Amino acid sequence: MNKKICFPKIVLLSSGLLMGALAGIAQNTALIDPEVETARTNAYEKQLENYLRHFLVDEYEARAASRWNRDYSSPAALERSVEPNRRRWEEVLSPPILSKSGPLETKPYPLGALQAEWLTLPLGLLTAEAVLAFPEGASKQQPVPLIIVQHGIGSSPETPFTAGAYHEYAKGLLDAGFAVLIPMNLRSVERRNNVERYARLAGTSLPGIELVRVQHLLDGVLADPRVDEARVGMWGVSLGGMATLFWMPLESRIKAGVVSAWFNERRNKMAVPDPRYSSFSPREEHAFFNGWLTEFSDEDLVSLIVPRPLMIQHGKKDNIAHWPQVVEAYEKAALHYQRLDIPEKVDLVLHEGGHEAIVAEGVKFLTDWLAASNRENE
Repeated sequence: MNKKICFPKIVLLSSGLLMGALAGIAQNTALIDPEVETARTNAYEKQLENYLRHFLVDEYEARAASRWNRDYSSPAALERSVEPNRRRWEEVLSPPILSKSGPLETKPYPLGALQAEWLTLPLGLLTAEAVLAFPEGASKQQPVPLIIVQHGIGSSPETPFTAGAYHEYAKGLLDAGFAVLIPMNLRSVERRNNVERYARLAGTSLPGIELVRVQHLLDGVLADPRVDEARVGMWGVSLGGMATLFWMPLESRIKAGVVSAWFNERRNKMAVPDPRYSSFSPREEHAFFNGWLTEFSDEDLVSLIVPRPLMIQHGKKDNIAHWPQVVEAYEKAALHYQRLDIPEKVDLVLHEGGHEAIVAEGVKFLTDWLAASNRENE
């Protein structure tokens, strides 16, 4: 017996019916005046902003006080007491697990008169890349300290060897006897915005990914007999300053740090627009990370770095912050060192310039803490 096959009916609207449907939609939207609806939505948006800003800013001190349980009886006690916070900070960055998928490759990379090396390390679908340069005289017999030099969002690994805001600070470090490792991180606001969106969907962050890339590079570079693996520092400018402040809590091989043109009164910077300083919102969405301001304003994040030496550099003409607020945040950060009776390990270089590195002071600070192999930093 032949069975009759029934297909679902497909209804095609004539142009008249379609116009009627659209007219019905228009009539429904006319149930409320567009200006009234816009005002209502604007009011709701304002409610949301006020609610979240109150949580982030007004309630921050009380919330942080309940989440930190610092023990200042000794440096070791402090490190042990903040370990739960360190794990929560790791959750903010959510660094992924990456594995080396090939050997570290090096090739000559001339930078003007300087002969450097370009490093390439495969990590599955990703690649970690960096410039590595040694001072004269570095050898197996005379290993030298290493500084991770991190460029900012508008720069590249070559930039720290140039003038301008960087003032050739990579060269200044080489002249002072340091080797320099300059990782290539993603450049430009637009690119970081794009990648950070994917990273959030994947449960990670771009700073977390770039931290792991640097950690794998360090594995290889610290195996070089010309490097003293016990004497590693980091110095970043702008977004490189962010990397320094973000990564030192999670990478114990970094024994001293310099943060240039980044340190801030973080709640204000991220959540309170003010004509006295610039705001990341709405253009730089890459700079907003899940859970950052639950308990990790800059002065609190510093307590995950103590007792390692840390220098903050900020220019009074740098519009990333209102400099008196930077001083206030620094004074709170310095309390962690003072309560351990090691105030000499933290310093603020408040200068009259702008968004830049201050070379002489930074080089001296790192030299003081990393130059002697037997120096006790912990």
